[in-house]
Amino acid sequence: MAEHVLNAEGLNCPLPILKAKKALKSVPQGEVLKITSTDPGSVADFAAFCNQTGNVLVSSSTEGKIYKFEIKRT
Repeated sequence: MAEHVLNAEGLNCPLPILKAKKALKSVPQGEVLKITSTDPGSVADFAAFCNQTGNVLVSSSTEGKIYKFEIKRT
């Protein structure tokens, strides 16, 4: 299984979500997209995005000013 990574650092809403939506199209079903962001709003945005799209927010964490997410494509 290949690792799918999206660096959305330095981007503000709604760009992290838009980039993730585009990146997920190339992620095979059942695999995970790992995302890093510096936008504090992305925490709520990715939770809402997964809720709306049916994808699974596997993890959401913060390291300093970096927000990390893992989204499993369904």
